[in-house]
Amino acid sequence: VQLVESGGGSVQSGGSLRLSCEASGYTFSSGCTGWFRQAPGKEREVVAALFTGERDTYYDDSVQGRFTASQDNAKNTVYLQMNSLKPEDTAMYYCAADPGGSCQYYGYWGQGTQVTVS
Repeated sequence: VQLVESGGGSVQSGGSLRLSCEASGYTFSSGCTGWFRQAPGKEREVVAALFTGERDTYYDDSVQGRFTASQDNAKNTVYLQMNSLKPEDTAMYYCAADPGGSCQYYGYWGQGTQVTVS
């Protein structure tokens, strides 16, 4: 199983980015997918989680209304649309997959993509 994130970069405050996470050897539609971030010196935190089949989506309060998680089953890719970015959103962003669908046990992780907001 391999998860590969892309789409990170440097933007000014108020800007937007769309992160992508493409999977090989795994089907996103069968489990839960989470987006996490970790800033230097801070613990990793979950920012969004897509429950199986997009039946529901969780967002952390810090990104609610600004970030949107989605998935394209035909492309086996999940996305994180990030709008109204703030400097405090600066972090390494990771996608992770929980095949069991509980959104608690993420067994597969991508390598991360850096987001920098100035």
